[in-house]
Amino acid sequence: MRSILFTMIFSNKLITWYLENKRFLPWRETKNPYAIWLSEIILQQTRVAQGLPYFEAFLTTYPTVKDLADAPEDDVMRLWQGLGYYSRARNLHATAKKVAYELNGVFPPNYKELLTLKGVGEYTAAAIASIAYDEVVPVVDGNVFRVLSRVYGITSDISTNTTKKEFQALAATLIPQHDPATFNQAIMDFGAIQCTPKSPDCPSCPFIKECVAYQTNQVAVLPIKLSKVKVKKRYLDFIIFIDKDGNTHIEQRTAKDIWQQLYQFPVFDSFTHHVEDIDSALRERYDTLYIKEIKELTTDAIIHQLSHQKLHIKFWCVQIEATPSVQTRWEDLNKFGFPIVIHNFITSLDLKTLIS
Repeated sequence: MRSILFTMIFSNKLITWYLENKRFLPWRETKNPYAIWLSEIILQQTRVAQGLPYFEAFLTTYPTVKDLADAPEDDVMRLWQGLGYYSRARNLHATAKKVAYELNGVFPPNYKELLTLKGVGEYTAAAIASIAYDEVVPVVDGNVFRVLSRVYGITSDISTNTTKKEFQALAATLIPQHDPATFNQAIMDFGAIQCTPKSPDCPSCPFIKECVAYQTNQVAVLPIKLSKVKVKKRYLDFIIFIDKDGNTHIEQRTAKDIWQQLYQFPVFDSFTHHVEDIDSALRERYDTLYIKEIKELTTDAIIHQLSHQKLHIKFWCVQIEATPSVQTRWEDLNKFGFPIVIHNFITSLDLKTLIS
């Protein structure tokens, strides 16, 4: 009975908090579905502070969905560089083309039709539909799981579809019919600012008296997520070929794997990081290659954490007479989109040290 009564005042308390504490973000100043969609795709698995410059860069470079659709994929991937989860960028470009070329530049006007767009799931569709079109459909993401599980004391495992439906049903009873956009943005901000995963600001929380987790000392354990992502180790040796004129060789990752469509130096996957192995492998792969010297550029492996993989990366400089395939001048590398870990390593290098 308590939860039924509390439901009546939950949204009012939440929105009151939001109006006093909300973050001022550019995509909240518009009803343009293109800008809202762009922000939601960028912010998937990305913090607002990191995503904001990318949102502004994309909107400046591609002011309309037609501009984005017309852009070469390599340009889109290069602008995305550093955000990770590069399938999002490919889906972004594919959806822009569909909206621009098949839907006459008009985004689907409701939640159900938005779900037909590539890269748009239930959460993203709900956010766009409620914010751009005022459709009464609740968003349910990690922030919402956390807020509702703590306030209502829900101990169901949030990694299951059954629990997700449970939260969607609860959120649907809370969202006001007259202003769904404000409610959805309020609960997202509340989870991001107030009811954070670690060290939430419970003393100033407007729900402190009603919050089951706080009253029962379960804030640190809710929400409950039992399944864990299995992370595998992967060893990558990148080969930086360099000739006396400062030419190198890069290639595009086209296989269905991490960093698809981005560029890289030639790589040996699952290696043991020994110079003898590199020399042997190079001679096996490039049987006509004349190697002058092999230099290890990374004494210790660079650890790069992805969602499902922990990459152990080393870079090797291989001085040669001529690159094994198409030459690329070192100073032209900034024209290509690289995974951020490779991009950062390139910017840390001095060409003179490679050819000396």
